Amino acid sequence: MKAVYVAMMAAAGVVMAGQAHADEALAKAKNCMSCHAIDKKLVGPAYKEVAAKYKGDKGAVATLAAKVKSGGKGVWGAIPMPPNNVTDEEAKKLVTWVLSLK
Repeated sequence: MKAVYVAMMAAAGVVMAGQAHADEALAKAKNCMSCHAIDKKLVGPAYKEVAAKYKGDKGAVATLAAKVKSGGKGVWGAIPMPPNNVTDEEAKKLVTWVLSLK
């Protein structure tokens, strides 16, 4: 029984890693990584900084997905984030991935 549990947990880890990679691939495909990096500030904040700032904020996915789509300014400094050509689903997927980073 223990072996079955361990195998199921390992499989879940592989699936989760695949999803995280797919979301990073979406960020690259949508040119998000031109201004952002996972763990260092570029033009915009590091994604890990964003995750830390919004940790525990239940409305963060909706708020940030809207900002990804329509742009934003003033939260992370003087340089605004332009609107991005993403669907609602893509914006939510990107934000969910960003907020999952530690």
